[in-house]
Amino acid sequence: MSEQTQTLAEQERAEATGAKRHLGWALVLICVAQLMVVLDATITNIALPNIQASLDIDFANLSWIVTGYALAFGGLLLLGGRLGDLYGRRRVFMIGLVLFAAASAVGGLAQNEAMLLGSRGVQGLAAALASPNALALITTTFPAGPRRNRAFSVFAAMAGIGAAIGLVLGGWLTDLDPDWGWRLTFLINVPIGLGAAFLAPRLLPDSEHHSGWLDVPGAITATLGLLSLVFGITRTGNLDPDTIPAGNPQAGTPYGWGDPIALTAMIAGVVLLAVFVWLETRQEHPLMPLRIFANRARAVAFTSMMITPAAMFAMFYFLSLYVQNVMGYSPLQAGFAFLPFTFGMIAGATTSSKLIARMDPRYIAGTGTILAGLSLFMFHRLEVGSVNYWTDVMPWIVVMSLGMGLTFVTMTLVSLHGIPSQDAGVGSGVLNTMQQVGGALGLAVLSTVASHYTLDRAKELVASGTDPQSVGQLAFADGATSAFLVGAAMIWGASVMIWTLLNVKHTQLVEDVPEGVAVV
Repeated sequence: MSEQTQTLAEQERAEATGAKRHLGWALVLICVAQLMVVLDATITNIALPNIQASLDIDFANLSWIVTGYALAFGGLLLLGGRLGDLYGRRRVFMIGLVLFAAASAVGGLAQNEAMLLGSRGVQGLAAALASPNALALITTTFPAGPRRNRAFSVFAAMAGIGAAIGLVLGGWLTDLDPDWGWRLTFLINVPIGLGAAFLAPRLLPDSEHHSGWLDVPGAITATLGLLSLVFGITRTGNLDPDTIPAGNPQAGTPYGWGDPIALTAMIAGVVLLAVFVWLETRQEHPLMPLRIFANRARAVAFTSMMITPAAMFAMFYFLSLYVQNVMGYSPLQAGFAFLPFTFGMIAGATTSSKLIARMDPRYIAGTGTILAGLSLFMFHRLEVGSVNYWTDVMPWIVVMSLGMGLTFVTMTLVSLHGIPSQDAGVGSGVLNTMQQVGGALGLAVLSTVASHYTLDRAKELVASGTDPQSVGQLAFADGATSAFLVGAAMIWGASVMIWTLLNVKHTQLVEDVPEGVAVV
């Protein structure tokens, strides 16, 4: 071997060793960014009363602080993934982080309702740029096999961990100061986002830039279709301000499924999505290559990942209200009540990443969805006046987190199985879209269910002469537990689909190496 050849070989070995060292830090950076994005979906929930009082936001518009973020996030994810494929995932990832930090600063300093809601929409846009490219960076940075499976398990755990931490952190920050505490729930993102963007070029490799046109017609029809559909279904669960009596904002009537605006939005959404599919079959460089749905296992994974997040959203939303409105917990206490979810999610994600090398995905994800459905069913059995956190609530929070950990990691691997490297951003964009849109759609449907049962129960209680102070609490409990039951049915439906239709083998996932990805 010549001296020059030996020197090149030593240089290659040194570079390989450096790459291995940087993989751990690269994963930390990606997961911190993802944690920030996920955390922001829940951190403001507990602060809503303070935000309403500080900015004098009308009650009917208050929900847009939460749904505005989810709508922009879910509606623009496909565009964010495609931009990463064309112009470089690291570059788009960094743009998303900087934009997220800037929007968070505007939200934290907001002086009125329009300023705050606008910042939430921009936060959703920024998250749509960062999140799918974060997942794609894992796919193209980590070699197939145990190392990538572990990376996916940590990344998937961020969904549950971020939601739980958001509730605790939101409660703590809100309690610091009645006026400024809620602003800190936004401002905390500024140093995190800017710091992650600064470190990205130093820890993450840049992906290839691919030639091709950005599918503008597809981006417009897909984004508007998803936004319209989610808006329509979300609106059915919102209260009609004309029905809200003075001094009792919780006693109004939801718009319902017969609302003309909601129906028009849903029909328009379906039409636009149909046009989107038609356009994608005729584009040379489509925003969403329909070939990624051709694989049956992948189609099952995408569908199940649209249903299961709805169950998790329902648990966080309704149970956080239940422990405060019915059990009398403070916001901070309510946040701490969900901490076991974090540990259960870690355990479930770690277990699934180990089992996937020896067990077919249907058994892991199928078991996870059964457990998650069981958790919601047990929450359905909660009764006012006899609920003990340690025996009636905490065990089933843990069961839910274990089920979600088993399901999320496994279905993430299946959904990206066999996708070429150049489509990794699109594949992860579809996956994230299914999660966000599914969660928003599911929560809207379950909120409508809860409103229906709450109103009916309230009428019964008033007619029977129940103490007015107890009517609201008892009626809400009936609505929430009914929503839990419907949520259990939804996720068990996904479980049946996984058990019967998911045919991919664990050996295929272990050996799967996307085209263009080098094994380190």
